Amino acid sequence: MKCRPLAVAGIAVLCSGLLHAAEPRASRLPNVIVFLTDDLGYNDTGCYGALPCHIRTPNIDRLAKEGVRFTDGHAASSVCTPSRYSLLTGQYAFRNPRGSSILPGDAPLSIKPGSYTLPAMFRSCGYVTGFVGKWHLGLGAGGQSIAWNGQLKPGPEEIGFDETFYFPATGDRVPTVFVRNHRVVNLDPKDPITISYKHRIGNEPTGITDPDLATVLRGLQGHGHLDAITNGVTRIGFMTGGTAALWKDEEMSDTLTSEAIGFIERHKGSPFFLYFATHGIHEPRVPAPRFRGKSGAGVYGDFTEEVDDALGRVAAAVDRLRLANDTLIVFSSDNGGCSWMGYDYGARASLNGHKVNGVLRGEKGSIWEGGTREPFIVRWPGHVPAGRVSSALVSQTDLLASLARLIGAQLPADAAPDSMDVLDALLGKSRAGRHELVEHQWGVTRKNCALRVDQWKWIDGQLYDLADDLSEKHDVARDQPERAKAMSARLAELYNAVKTRP
Repeated sequence: MKCRPLAVAGIAVLCSGLLHAAEPRASRLPNVIVFLTDDLGYNDTGCYGALPCHIRTPNIDRLAKEGVRFTDGHAASSVCTPSRYSLLTGQYAFRNPRGSSILPGDAPLSIKPGSYTLPAMFRSCGYVTGFVGKWHLGLGAGGQSIAWNGQLKPGPEEIGFDETFYFPATGDRVPTVFVRNHRVVNLDPKDPITISYKHRIGNEPTGITDPDLATVLRGLQGHGHLDAITNGVTRIGFMTGGTAALWKDEEMSDTLTSEAIGFIERHKGSPFFLYFATHGIHEPRVPAPRFRGKSGAGVYGDFTEEVDDALGRVAAAVDRLRLANDTLIVFSSDNGGCSWMGYDYGARASLNGHKVNGVLRGEKGSIWEGGTREPFIVRWPGHVPAGRVSSALVSQTDLLASLARLIGAQLPADAAPDSMDVLDALLGKSRAGRHELVEHQWGVTRKNCALRVDQWKWIDGQLYDLADDLSEKHDVARDQPERAKAMSARLAELYNAVKTRP
């Protein structure tokens, strides 16, 4: 991997492994924070249309006022694992069966150790790289059990992260523990963890820490949530042991946010890359007590406002440490919003008329725009124009190639095969983004993919003009047979290609 000089806003920077904390601020490379929420819908924030009577997101709205807000920004997939896989690798997830579908909590690592990834690129250029939050990309090598009671390898550290604090899968999957740098946090060797996604191995509730949760968190059988119960919440899969290591759902956001801020504080003197992937607003939606009943959209809105609080605290830390002008923040979500719930939250589940994805058709898990079109904001004071709204077509898959140019990293020919350099669009210097984008649902089947070409969208025999029909209500394939035929052929070509990056 080679790095080359790059001028950023008139400042010459050099990407190498020889940067020091004492380097003058005028010549330092920019810090980069990727703040990724979980299941946040296109219409869930004020700057994207949420009404104050439903959900208030002052911190996300402030980020938009201070940066560029994209109206056509996309997650790489409509579900979590493939979306995160593509963000970190710059590769469409349907090219890798391991990373193309939602993984169970005991799956092996889906990214090959030593791969050229987003954190590996930053680390090779002298950055300290950190990861906090939801992983859900597998752990360990295939063909053997995951060493929950020992060293968890390979994992995020083996694909480029220097420091990590994360939970292995999702909030509603076992094991319900945090991991720091290869080891489960607070694990008692006398109480080892056992995990199974196939057979019942125990069903011992650990109790409910807050009596109010007794009525809020009645897990429902038949919604994919099996019999592991921790903190009074049913989970997918089975688990025994690890009692001292179990997280408390109502404390997760505060715990993860504090870890993210701690990373920033420790490395304020040198370039850093932080990937902060929140649990919110994924199920189980258990906000801290101070957020319960705060919104006008039930527990969904309460949890969304807690995510906004987490972003606000991270941004405040950046400002407090006088790093704002040196720090580029990317804010987005891993897939579309999800109004249906696998848990019975009682009357507090009511959205009270709030539409999580606004006018967009579909939700999380669908190939419609509601599945992949996300809130997408970039802030970098002094380098990105404040308050700009961009209609450029951009994808989280593009972060690797775009940020490589930002810091002067030269991508190997076989790296980031589907990542496009849209840096000028991300920095608000151009309204031109991608020309084409494959939107991915999940899995490795071409029928689960759609093709965007400018404002046109081809999806399983249907054609939509999103410029006039953002809700995808009117199929115009019969009216434009030549365009439909060409886009169908082009999707097949892109799907079968080894790479799409020039």
